This record gives sequence, C-alpha cells and structure tokens, in this order.
Amino acid sequence: MTRILVTGATGFIGQSLVPALAGKGFTVRAAARDPSRIARGPNIEPVAMPDLARPADWTAALDEVSHVVHLAGIAHAPGALPDDVYTRINSDAVAELASQAKGRIGRFVLMSSVRAQAGLSSETAITEADTPEPTEIYGRTKLEAERRLAASGIDFTVLRPAVVYGPGVKGNIAALATIARTPMPLPFGGLANRRSLLSIDNLISAVAHVLQSKDTCNETYLVADATPISVADLVSAMREGLGRPPHLVKMPQGAIRRLMKSFGREADWERVCGAFEIDPSKLMATGWRPEIESRDGIVRMMRSSARPAS
Repeated sequence: MTRILVTGATGFIGQSLVPALAGKGFTVRAAARDPSRIARGPNIEPVAMPDLARPADWTAALDEVSHVVHLAGIAHAPGALPDDVYTRINSDAVAELASQAKGRIGRFVLMSSVRAQAGLSSETAITEADTPEPTEIYGRTKLEAERRLAASGIDFTVLRPAVVYGPGVKGNIAALATIARTPMPLPFGGLANRRSLLSIDNLISAVAHVLQSKDTCNETYLVADATPISVADLVSAMREGLGRPPHLVKMPQGAIRRLMKSFGREADWERVCGAFEIDPSKLMATGWRPEIESRDGIVRMMRSSARPAS
C-alpha cells in the first residue's frame, strides 16, 4: 500500500486532503506541528513535523514513505513577516526535504501557488507557458522552491492552484462571504470581470491524480475549476447558498471601494475588481477533470456554513 507523507496536515488544504487520500486507500503519514489536532481515522498516521524555521531531520517521517505531498509553508500574508522568514520556510525547507527524500521516494508533489507565476490580475488567461512574474515575496519564494525542487534531481510534480475555496476558507473568499451575509443590496452587479477559483474537492482530485500518473512526472501545472466566474456571479452564488436572493445592483466602482473599506478590505480592491483567468488545460490533458463548477461549489460551501438569514 502506498504511504504518503503529507506535511502541513492541519492547514486549510491538509485537513481535507488527509482524510480524502486515506479514503482512497492510501496510507497517509500526516505531519503537523501539533499532531494532536490531526483527525484520527483508518490509514492515517499522525506524526510531529519539524520546525521549518530551522534545518530539520526528516529521517523518521520519511521512513517507508513512497510519496511526499508538501503543503507546509507560510500562506500569503503581505507585510506580516520579514522576507527572510518566507525564504527559510517556503524555499529552504523545501530544498532540504527534497534532498533527504531523494532516492527514497517515487514522487514529491509540491503545493506551490499561482502567485509564483503572476500578480493579482491579468489581461489574458494565464498558462504554464507564460514567463513567471511573481509580484511579492510570497510568490517569489514559492517560485524559488519550485526551482530548487527541480534542481534536486528528485522526481516531482508542482501544482500551482488558483484561490482555493471550501469549508473553513479564509482570506479573500471569506471576506466576500462576510459581505454577502449582510442584508443590504450590494453594488457588485456590474462586475463582469472573471476570476478563476479552485474547489478544495477539485484540488484533492488533482493531487490524487498526479500521485498516480506517470505522465505528470517532472511537470508544473496550473490548477483551477474548469470555468472562471464573474465577481457578480460569485457574490450571487454566496447569497444563494445562504438562501437569499442576489440583491445586486450596478454602481460605480468607487462605491464598491468604499464598501470594501468599511469592512477593512480596501487593500483587496485589485483582487476583487481585476480579471484573473487561469487555463488548466495542461493538467486536464493528462486525464484530470475538475468535476465541480465554481458556482456550484460556492453555493455548497455557503450552505454548509450558513447561519439563519437576517
């Protein structure tokens, strides 16, 4: 039976990925700083993960492991941490783990980010053929991790997911969900700019696919739901999941900026109002299919966390 080391097992992605892989018949060695937080279940082996802020010995964690899925790292948090901390945890730690895993495992799957390739918005659909142009330290350290992994000589697959959504999501999707929960009409009706998202379930299926596919060895893939969604449709889907009508009106973008400022999210203006489409066809050509469309996934996510409508 394949034994997979999953680092960052208690993070947003890890807490869904670990039981899903275990349910598919893999033995999952789930590594986290606090293994007591790892959900117990058949085929799940909780272990303590080393502190990535300093050089670590992965010998015990790698014992009898056939694959690694590396999720652990610092999430995108502009200005929250010094650049050298991002470099240490998001780049150096990846190179160290790859070096120690070389010759012991069949595949190293790195969870990178679309931010390793592009900034907050793009006028054209992004593909893997585009020259990577990360715009801040998070993306730059993710890209450096990819390069160091490729240089290690280990068999690898890099996944660059779009913004991932699902139960317990944080960041921009959570901020929009907070706004969608308000009873007032919202001025998003005119926002036709389309952005690519990624259902946590689609991401899980992508990880399972590349773990078992020889065709994905030593390749880098963008991962997204099949069809981008407009911001207006995104907020409408959130309200549908809450059991409410859309109540979207068309207003000048200045009004939208003021609304976001009132929620303390003015810095996310470009993330909401810019276009950002990802073309996932390279991974789809290997046989992976994103089964969940963004609108349906957002409705489902909101229903799972819905409070009584105001």
